[in-house]
Amino acid sequence: MPVVSTVMPGSNGVLSALVTDIQGYSIHDGPGIRTVVFLKGCSLECQWCSNPEDISPSPEIGLFRNLCTSCGACDGVCPTGALTYTPGLPPEIDRSLCTGCGECVAACSYKALVLYGSRMTVDEVFDQVRRDAMFYDASGGGVTVSGGEPLLQPAFVSALLQKCRSAGIHTCVETAGRVPESAVRQVLPNVDCWLYDLKLYDPRRHFEHTGHTNEAILANAAIVAASGVDVLFRIPIIPGITDDPRNLEDIAGFVQRLGGINKRVELMPYHRLGEGKYRSLDRLYPLCGVAPLAAEDLVDLQKVFEDHGLERTISS
Repeated sequence: MPVVSTVMPGSNGVLSALVTDIQGYSIHDGPGIRTVVFLKGCSLECQWCSNPEDISPSPEIGLFRNLCTSCGACDGVCPTGALTYTPGLPPEIDRSLCTGCGECVAACSYKALVLYGSRMTVDEVFDQVRRDAMFYDASGGGVTVSGGEPLLQPAFVSALLQKCRSAGIHTCVETAGRVPESAVRQVLPNVDCWLYDLKLYDPRRHFEHTGHTNEAILANAAIVAASGVDVLFRIPIIPGITDDPRNLEDIAGFVQRLGGINKRVELMPYHRLGEGKYRSLDRLYPLCGVAPLAAEDLVDLQKVFEDHGLERTISS
């Protein structure tokens, strides 16, 4: 679980990170209306990931072929020869040659080509975040740092959240928790609210579906809960994977046993909104053909958590 360097090369130690998106007016990533900062790079490879562009820690080019008009403006602009254009067809990208420089993106007027990952400093991100301050004040919202796994870049996240709190902006981190303990402790003093994902309790099944075991995830969850900070444990409900009653029973028991005063969980229904981004990156969607659960099935799953005395909700 290496921590990603957040110092911009040749920049006299200025903290920076690869940002894939800064999304305003979000109502699903913490209390109130929020601005969500998505950082690139993740320590898991979940089969149901809806943000595949945030898995790799390096810049990537996405190609949305349905938006391409085959105008040819991108022809010949790639400095490494990774992009080839055939008249009348969308371009093709050789991923082994692409460096994510963004030259082809700059040439595309139709936004068929997109750059996933632009390097930004703490001050640059903060300048965008604070523009939405009027929405935070009116709704009890703030900023949420997400990903990917934001805690792979703890120095950047800590500095950004410290700057936000100094400006009176509520702070939140969305994490899957597979990071060094030191990263959690570094960021913890500057976080008002945690959104903490728990996917699979059994380490073997966790490895099977995310590529890694979950020992660090559970250990870090205990540290966050024991701190007394506001925390919402979120469980993605993936048909045939995480919706197993034994898995939910084990997670409910784990949360119930944690220290601290926070005993809240949120069930997150499976969706397939990320499929288009997989195609844009020329990757196969791992759960192709899997259908979301019916609403009544989700309601039934809540009882497991009710039986453990946990406050539970279903995200919309």
